[in-house]
Formats: sequence, C-alpha cells, structure tokens
Amino acid sequence: MTEISIRPIQQKDNRKVAKMIRHVLVEQGAPKVGTAYEDKALDQLFETYQKERSEYFVLLEGDEILGSAGISPLDNGDPEICELQKMYFDPSARGRGLGRQMMQKCLDFAKDQGFQVCYIETLLSMTAAQKLYQKTGFEYISERMGDTGHYSCTIFMKKELN
Repeated sequence: MTEISIRPIQQKDNRKVAKMIRHVLVEQGAPKVGTAYEDKALDQLFETYQKERSEYFVLLEGDEILGSAGISPLDNGDPEICELQKMYFDPSARGRGLGRQMMQKCLDFAKDQGFQVCYIETLLSMTAAQKLYQKTGFEYISERMGDTGHYSCTIFMKKELN
C-alpha cells in the first residue's frame, strides 16, 4: 500500500493542485464564476499562502497529489476567525477517510495559530463535503462571514475551535 502523507504546499505543486481543483469543480458541475475556479490565487497557491497565520496543505499518495486544503484569516473578518479554503479531493481519494485526515491537519494548524472559529462556505450541490464538515463539528449558519468573493457559494458553516 502506498503511503499517505500531508505536507505544506511547495512551489512545484502549484500547477498540479490548480489542475486537480479545476477538474473537481468541473466534475461536480460547479459554476466557473463566483467560485474557486476563477480565483487568481488558484494558479499560485504556494505564493498566496506565504502570509502570516496561513498554510495550504497537499495530501499525497506516494508522490501523487490527491487532495488539498488551506487555512487563512477570513478576509475582512474578525482576526479570531479563519477560513477553511479550497478543500478539494480527486475522485480516487473519496470515501477513504482522507478528508477527515486533511480536516484534522487544517483545524490543528488553525488552533495553533490562535484562531477561535473556523468558517467555510460551499455549494448547495456539494453534499458529501457538507457531511464531512458536519461530522467534524461544523454547524450551518444563515449569514455569510467576511468577504471571500465566492458569491456562488450559498452554504455557510462554522466551527468553534476551543
């Protein structure tokens, strides 16, 4: 069995991660506007996360990138609130408990950075993702937090990190 590992993104990963995320968004039928698909940062995730209290992780099986997710302070939000960002998995990674492992890595990082709350927004159609978020303690909220720019995302969730 090939080893599973999670590590911070490296510059050499940018192209593969952007390709994987766009593939998943197309596969899921997600709109290309108002989602991560059109984010300028998507092609330079390593550079984007080189800021304080931010990290972007890749999940590898051997040296194949099967998933990714990041934590960063919520734009135009309370400094005690972070956002779980761009969490996507290749279809071959799903249903194997890898999402839970990535989620734990991200939430541990968020706690280590002193965040009190983690926020996420997603698409109504991404029900498997919502189930994972619920299993890890996220609850639905009615209002958008901060300014993510993802106006097509209509599901908002948060988790207390204490």
